[in-house]
Amino acid sequence: MTTIHDADWWEAEKSPTIRCVLCPRRCLIKPGETGFCGVRFNGDGRLLTIAYGYPVAINIDPIEKKPLARFMGGTRTFSFGTFGCNLNCSFCQNDSLSRGHYQLRQLPQYVTPGQIVEQAQQHKCSSVSYTYNEPTVFAEYVRDTAKVAAAAGLKNVMVSNGYISLEAAQEIYPLMDAANIDMKGFSEDFYRKICGASLKDVLNSIEYFYQLGKHLELTNLVIPGYNDDAALIDAWLDWVEEHLDKNVPLHFSAYHPAHKMAAPPTPVKTVLKIRDRALERGFQYVFTGNI
Repeated sequence: MTTIHDADWWEAEKSPTIRCVLCPRRCLIKPGETGFCGVRFNGDGRLLTIAYGYPVAINIDPIEKKPLARFMGGTRTFSFGTFGCNLNCSFCQNDSLSRGHYQLRQLPQYVTPGQIVEQAQQHKCSSVSYTYNEPTVFAEYVRDTAKVAAAAGLKNVMVSNGYISLEAAQEIYPLMDAANIDMKGFSEDFYRKICGASLKDVLNSIEYFYQLGKHLELTNLVIPGYNDDAALIDAWLDWVEEHLDKNVPLHFSAYHPAHKMAAPPTPVKTVLKIRDRALERGFQYVFTGNI
C-alpha cells in the first residue's frame, strides 16, 4: 500500500493553491503540481511529501566521508537520501538523486524512521546522516528520524546546502549534532546564475547553526573560473572569521566535470594554494578533498 505523508511548512493561498515555506524559494503550487524540489506537491489543497519514507540511497559510510573531519572520527554513520533538491546547480555531483523523480505507481520500499534507526544499530553505526540529495526537501522525514535516533543514543548528522527557511531551520537544526554545509561560491552572482538561489539565505543558515553551538564544518567546491578567484576566497574567509570563528573546519574540494558543467577539473595546485592561504590567515582546521 502506498503511503503519502502530509507535509509541514506551508500556507494556504487563494484556494486551492498553496505556498510551501520550507525553503526561501517559497514555491506557489497549484493542485496536482510539485514544487521546484519535485517531492512536495499539492494534493487537493494541502501539501504532501512524496519523499517521506522512501529513501533511494542507503549506505554505511565512515563519518569522514560526509565530510566531517573533527566529529566522532573513526566511527561509521548510517547514511540515506531521497530524490529531490531545492537548488539547481549546473555542476551537481549527484544529479541522479537531486534531479530524480518518484513514480507514484512504483515507489521504493517504505522505510519508517524506526526502521532506519534499527538498521543503523544493526550495522553498529554511531550516527544517522541525512545526505546524498538535499535533506531539507525531506525535512519531515529528517525530523521524525532524528528524534527516534536521539532516543536510541545515536547522533544526527546533516549534509546540506543550507537553503532552508528560518522557521524550518528552527525545528530541524536543533535536532542535529553535526552538519557539513556547502557554501557553493561567495557571491550572489554565482548563486543566482549557477545555483538558482541566494547566498544570503545560505549564510543565514550557517550562522544560525553555528549559534546553536552544534558541530559545524563547511565545504567549498572550487570550480576554475567560477568561484576560485583569490579575492572571492579571501572574502569567504573574512566572513567566516567575522561571523563564526577560525576553529570551524573548512573543506576545499576539487571539482570534476559533472551534470551540465564542462569546465576543466580543478588543478590540485589551486586547491592547495587556497588551503595554504586559509592556514596562513590563522584558520586552525583546513582540509582538501577530491584530489
